Amino acid sequence: MEHIVFLTGHLARAALERVLQGIDDAPFTWEVRDIGVQVAALMTADMIRRRVAAPVLTEREGEPPRRADRILVPGRCRGDLDALTQHYGVPVVRGPEELKDLPGFFHRAARRVDLSRYEIAIFAEIVDAPRLTVRETVERARALAADGANVIDLGCLPATRFAHLETSVRALKAEGLRVSVDSLDTAELLRGGHAGADYLLSLTADTLWVADEVASTPVLIPRQPADEASLVEAIEGMRARGRAFLADAILDPLPFGLTASLCRYQRLRERFADAPIMMGVGNVTELTEADTSGINAILLGIASELRASAILTTQVSAHARRAVREADWARRIMHAACTTHSLPKGFGDALMTVHARHPFPDTPEEIAQTASAVRDPNFRVQVSAQGIHVYNRDSHRLGQDAFALWPQLQLQHDAPHAFYMGVELARAEIAWRLGKRYVQDQPLDWGCALEQPAEDLAAWCAPGTTLRAVNE
Repeated sequence: MEHIVFLTGHLARAALERVLQGIDDAPFTWEVRDIGVQVAALMTADMIRRRVAAPVLTEREGEPPRRADRILVPGRCRGDLDALTQHYGVPVVRGPEELKDLPGFFHRAARRVDLSRYEIAIFAEIVDAPRLTVRETVERARALAADGANVIDLGCLPATRFAHLETSVRALKAEGLRVSVDSLDTAELLRGGHAGADYLLSLTADTLWVADEVASTPVLIPRQPADEASLVEAIEGMRARGRAFLADAILDPLPFGLTASLCRYQRLRERFADAPIMMGVGNVTELTEADTSGINAILLGIASELRASAILTTQVSAHARRAVREADWARRIMHAACTTHSLPKGFGDALMTVHARHPFPDTPEEIAQTASAVRDPNFRVQVSAQGIHVYNRDSHRLGQDAFALWPQLQLQHDAPHAFYMGVELARAEIAWRLGKRYVQDQPLDWGCALEQPAEDLAAWCAPGTTLRAVNE
């Protein structure tokens, strides 16, 4: 069995041992080693190299020394772990940020699920393209592509002249992007097709002649949403031509026929087992005032069950401004769930934007045990199901309101520390009220709802006004 040495600090050692003892059928043996720091999360690679001798051996009475096969350091450990790997001759890797996440950490590692894979293409519509300059269209398209869009859809507007349609198509193609043109005007569709658009939205059985004029792949729709026979007619017409197409049965918004429209998609799949299907999810995300991450998760799950080839989405309403990024994560997660024949759980927290699956990893009793071991005046903040815990060597306070806790800290004359604790208490209260994970010194995790640059943990961080001062 693999032997893993877990490096930690004074305050976390007992909790880490409890978690490891609770991992049933662990495929490894382990040792927990306290390297002589208070706060494990503030460990650095340089500190490890100074304090842990090479080779890393586990010595137990009556047993020969056992060399580590792997060294696991806290998830917030800063520094170059590749250099540590070379120094110790075994892999040195970061674990999760929270001890209670260790079982899931090893479970996910065992699954080796590749979230880079997906089968559903995202068409992201720029709904007001006629009103934008070519430069503005290109800038918006770049942002949509960065969020995961595979095709940029130029939405034409009724009774609105789109004089620069061809120029816009060619500019996007020059960027290496695939382009679709979305219009009810066949003249605009022809212009887009002749300019090099990859797809045309949308043709009915009556306008299939447009596809005969251009090389663009058409997206087929019924004459009216409930007219399934006309969509069948259009599909059979394109098949007779030997041409590629996408078929869209039209997703209706709530409460105007969403369920009936989902049944239409199911009947479409049953009739044409191998037909490429598009689902326009924007009618639901845009027209429902609810957080779109969950809506996208459900709709992309349905699309995966239908074996759809594409979705069409928009980012018009302010509450839907992350729709493309959410759809990108949802399609990857649902693809992983389908390919592994499992529920869409345990593949990542990107769509958990408001709540956390396990918001309170520590019980009040465990926090109290940690607090009793603190021997310095620095405040620690943790959150349990009971509320916000603030403790140092002198006291352990529990509350549910940051304003109620604040006067008890007596920091009114220490401006930098007061500012820091004000920020932390506000974060902690938000996390407690919403049921989110809180980690001191870290911003709250809003999943894919917030664009957050990746943190480079290999970079050393200078000490500031936080707990880093208690390290040495």
